[in-house]
Amino acid sequence: MPIVQSFDPVIGVNPKVLILGSMPGVASLEAYQYYAHPRNAFWPIMAELFAQQWADDYQQRIRQLQQLPLVLWDVLKSCQREGSLDSAIVQQQLQANDIASLLSRYASIKALFFNGATAEKYFRQYVLHGLKDSAAYSLIRLPSTSPAHASKDFQQKLSEWRVIKSFTD
Repeated sequence: MPIVQSFDPVIGVNPKVLILGSMPGVASLEAYQYYAHPRNAFWPIMAELFAQQWADDYQQRIRQLQQLPLVLWDVLKSCQREGSLDSAIVQQQLQANDIASLLSRYASIKALFFNGATAEKYFRQYVLHGLKDSAAYSLIRLPSTSPAHASKDFQQKLSEWRVIKSFTD
């Protein structure tokens, strides 16, 4: 079973929120792009929230994202997993990203949003205890933008993701 590695964080201007996924899926890892699966709702949701017309070119899209007051990253730095499903992550073979260091460098971040339950679960298990002042942050789980999370449609997910705007305006 392969060991997979996440990407570096995408850091925006004067970030106020940190959006955390669990670990990029196969399509994202192969393309070396956050949320590369064509049916993942992340980019369309962010387009709605921030009135963005995302560039087709990924590097240009990342430059656009860097103009927003947010950071995009994953809870896990590496893990053993077959396929894309979070349920396939081998818990004994994972390493968390150093989110505590990122938060200490960007004191303007006041809210952490989890793209799905697994991101929140691993954050609480492997990161939360290492934060100097965890009470200083709002910790909010959002519905996963993954196409595997089909219990909510796009509009339902978008409705819940709108809470991000209250922290970035």
